[in-house]
Amino acid sequence: MHESAVSAPPGAGILQRPYALVTVGACALVFLAAFESLAVTTVMPVVSRELGGAGLYALAFAGPLATGVIGMVGAGNWSDRRGPVGPLLASVAVFALGLLVAGTAGTMWAVVAGRLVQGLGGGAMTVALYVVVARVYPPVLHPKIFAAFSAAWVIPSLVGPFAAGLVAQLASWHWVFLGVVVLVLPALAMLLPALRGVRSGNANGNGSTNRKGSAHGNGSANGKGSDAAGGQVPWALGRLAWAALAALAVLGLNLSSGLPVAGPLLAGAAVVIALLAVRPLVPRGTLTARRGLPSVILIRGLVAAGFFGAEVYLPYLLVERYAFSPTFAGLTLTGGALAWAAASGIQSRLGGRLASPAAVRTGSVMVLLAIAVALLTTALGWPAAVAIAGWVLAGGGMGLAYPRLSVMTLALSTPDTEGFNSSAMSISDSLGGALALASTGVVFTTFTTTAASFTGVFVLTAVIAAAAVTIAPRVAH
Repeated sequence: MHESAVSAPPGAGILQRPYALVTVGACALVFLAAFESLAVTTVMPVVSRELGGAGLYALAFAGPLATGVIGMVGAGNWSDRRGPVGPLLASVAVFALGLLVAGTAGTMWAVVAGRLVQGLGGGAMTVALYVVVARVYPPVLHPKIFAAFSAAWVIPSLVGPFAAGLVAQLASWHWVFLGVVVLVLPALAMLLPALRGVRSGNANGNGSTNRKGSAHGNGSANGKGSDAAGGQVPWALGRLAWAALAALAVLGLNLSSGLPVAGPLLAGAAVVIALLAVRPLVPRGTLTARRGLPSVILIRGLVAAGFFGAEVYLPYLLVERYAFSPTFAGLTLTGGALAWAAASGIQSRLGGRLASPAAVRTGSVMVLLAIAVALLTTALGWPAAVAIAGWVLAGGGMGLAYPRLSVMTLALSTPDTEGFNSSAMSISDSLGGALALASTGVVFTTFTTTAASFTGVFVLTAVIAAAAVTIAPRVAH
């Protein structure tokens, strides 16, 4: 299978031999991770009420985000050393273990412990799957497989909350966790035959002659994917320590909004710590928007921060200002989810006819325009339908930009740096969203009126999205 990544005919599809099983298995794992995330959001109020865990409610969501950063760095380093097979198997096992712990929990602390383990495995699994894509599929198929990943994330947003609520109502919230464990095993089984031929990260081949490496595309001490003598990539224990520090900063950011006096100070300190800790975890020049791969990684975080920072508050706005029911307010995001899936499919079919830098620029502008529509709706009292329709534009922008940012990350990587760069991209996603959500939480609680609070949130996310639009032209190498 490893050799097929080099010699496969350009016209081959991701659902044709020899890629069919690995495509279905990988997409199934992505789907299950997404479903679990959305399902937990739906049932966590029930869990908290049944277990008396209101004080740990926020931690149940912040914890997986924090430990996921550690998993991303560990899986990236392991993939660069030995290839993605070991990290993928281990990450799926850890993810399943976390589900088992949470699904059998009798206390809220046990649920949180399971969620922490889940986050560690889920973060590592994401990075390992990206490296599998780099090793198994030829570059011509990368837009299609990443579009499939996007669809696998979007589809659960349509069915996940309803299915989880139904399971919790007819059976028990425990089965929302335990049911995913049962489905993870066959998904992994489909991947195993394809993974047998995947070689280690520093082996020659797998397109190393036709892939363009970045001089700043990794975090090893000497700026290369292997050591100075051309040997194996070493264990990056320092990066793991920085990842742990970044995770603590993310956790502090998510908890700071609950401290009325010290919250802003803690948030400011956490932002500084997170930025200092993330520097060794991303390509050099990322925080200064250096042209090429560093800007690709930075844009990924900025687009995620703008989009998810605003999306969290859109249903809240509809409930508070427009008297929507919580269920109906959540369903209003369906249009954005469908647009994300549709735009992902369109960009994959266009392939080389749509240049990746152009897709990223267009997608970033669409996200900014959608947030601006939500801001104007809030500030000027426009009908709710305007913001709901505008969010379709945001979903379309994410569907254009996200898959192409993944494609560009792998295109600017060598086999020795695919793991590091894939983890950097995932870390940018996670930290970007966490920083935005924590910052919007502080902004929301700062103002004294509901209208001003929502306006402040959308102003902040619009500024973040505008930064993405400004930097987007720098993704071209």
